[in-house]
Amino acid sequence: MIEVIKMSISIPGLTTVTIPENITVHLGAPDEPAANVTLPFIDYVKNVASSELYPTWPEEALRANIYAIVSIALNRVFTEWYRSQGYNFDITNSTQYDQSFVNNRGIFDSISNNVDEIFNDYVVRQGQIEPLYATYCDGRVSLCEGMYQWGTVALANEGYIPYDILKYYYGDNINIVENAPVGSLLVTYPGTPLKLQNSGSHVYLLQTMLNVISVNFPAIPKIYPVDGVFNSPTESAVKEFQKIFNLTPTGIVDKGTWNKIRNIYVSVRKLAELTSQGVLTSEIPSKLPLEGGAVVPRVQLVQYFLNVLSAYYDTIPTVDIDGILGPNTRKSLIEFQKTMQLPVTGILDDQTWTTMYNSIMGILKTLPPSAIALPSLIYPNIVYSISSEGPGVYVIQQYLTYISTFITDIPQVVPNGKFSPSTQAAVIAFQKHFGLTPDGIVGKTTWDKIVEVYRDLKFGERRTAGQFPGAELGGA
Repeated sequence: MIEVIKMSISIPGLTTVTIPENITVHLGAPDEPAANVTLPFIDYVKNVASSELYPTWPEEALRANIYAIVSIALNRVFTEWYRSQGYNFDITNSTQYDQSFVNNRGIFDSISNNVDEIFNDYVVRQGQIEPLYATYCDGRVSLCEGMYQWGTVALANEGYIPYDILKYYYGDNINIVENAPVGSLLVTYPGTPLKLQNSGSHVYLLQTMLNVISVNFPAIPKIYPVDGVFNSPTESAVKEFQKIFNLTPTGIVDKGTWNKIRNIYVSVRKLAELTSQGVLTSEIPSKLPLEGGAVVPRVQLVQYFLNVLSAYYDTIPTVDIDGILGPNTRKSLIEFQKTMQLPVTGILDDQTWTTMYNSIMGILKTLPPSAIALPSLIYPNIVYSISSEGPGVYVIQQYLTYISTFITDIPQVVPNGKFSPSTQAAVIAFQKHFGLTPDGIVGKTTWDKIVEVYRDLKFGERRTAGQFPGAELGGA
């Protein structure tokens, strides 16, 4: 019988092993001057496995070795073996101390596919939490007190499964911890494959991730609406994803497919983050002189407002949302003041700001949520609650109004810049839906989650020209 421990919940502290998002590798012995390389943990495992193993080995042998590779890396991270000694890395690529890592090497497909499925499974001694430092060697040229890599091939050919291979070398008192939580990267694999007629939060997340990925891979059809129901459009999107990334196109989301989707999703979102525009780090002050060339993130909201107004007034030129208080932004502000018959000062004084804010509200409140594309805004270090007013509240309301068109248990609110009981109710519903403390207060955690969900829904909903299905999807 295979002794497996299934983990799906991360408990803070040193009582739980969490798979890190990234791992930093020192390209040499610990005290040897060498570069450090930081990369996703899953990519590190694929690199080491491709450096240590042969892709033609039986799958049972490959998996046994991958379990050992993961366990060694996690042991170094969990125990802070190097960092506790003052080093600024997690592990080395020296086989004298750790395991082989060849920077920028190619990855074998068979190894990559197996790692996708088990990169968050590892070996422990029964009754212990710490991942086993699963020593291994080739078993031909070198010998060790651990697993012989070539010996795993012989055992696999005799019919041993990976767990039995591990027990052969490390003893009977080991367990395999399966599906350990992965850093802060979303929910872990649900434990059973997702397929037609399934529903729930994992399906909802799956649909969102596929829609985001499809922006960069337009062969993947859009899923609309995103409703948490695994239907035919979802199956079609899964199959196309599997084809693109060399997985068997079953339309079923097993652990390997789930981890691959998550990995690609994170990469796509990081790319989107680099190209996103619009950052609000504080409320707009009552007077803001638009001079000089310094980067001032808070002015990006002003630039966004000017761009919205430029769609309705030919006299107001568009500007880059870059936070630069330069001549182009000043020119646009001056043209706004001229158009609204305000004193032409080039300064965002009280009258100009009030007029701009009222104009924007007058425009945006006539548009459906799908027609509005807010920039990604960083938390402004202001706690919003009942009786709060201003542009920050207005932004929260706009975000939530759009989100509520997808998540129906979040009530819609009327964006008016006033944190009313109805806004509080929408915030509480959002917090409950996403596992946050339902206090109805928008602090940093809630703000960041609102922006993240909005970004995923809005960004993932966009359709590339000619992308199936043919109908326009909101904001495309």
